[in-house]
Amino acid sequence: MEFKQKIHTHYLQMVQDRIDVFRDMITNLTEDSKNDAKGSAGDKHETALSMMHIEQEKLTNKLKEAIAQKAVLDKIDSSKTTENIISGSLVKANGIHLYLSVALPKITIEGINVIALSPQSPLGSHLMGNKVGFQFEINKTHYIIQSVE
Repeated sequence: MEFKQKIHTHYLQMVQDRIDVFRDMITNLTEDSKNDAKGSAGDKHETALSMMHIEQEKLTNKLKEAIAQKAVLDKIDSSKTTENIISGSLVKANGIHLYLSVALPKITIEGINVIALSPQSPLGSHLMGNKVGFQFEINKTHYIIQSVE
């Protein structure tokens, strides 16, 4: 498996794990609220139920975000390489490996740190469509694209 494919697979698994965790948490909250409804009455019960619903809404929003991230990753063909930077490109600039996909935490694959960033981010938007050798500046930092996979 190519380096870029390992990165893509790792990020897909990371997002899928988040989806599974959020689904489990929502299921547990739903079960807790059902169980709580059977044996409680009064203002404390209503407050607890309300808090559970608020937490459930937060988790549902996080779940939707993770599902959207997975949809973006699912559309990327990690075996594809191009000269110009597109969504799914692995770019090396200033010694930093950047995976243009969605904003996700930094990972380490084969001892190399990789940062996943959105093409809509300030750095991502400067990279999109450019080639090796392109130079630009963001926040007083000068970048040079060294490689594109």
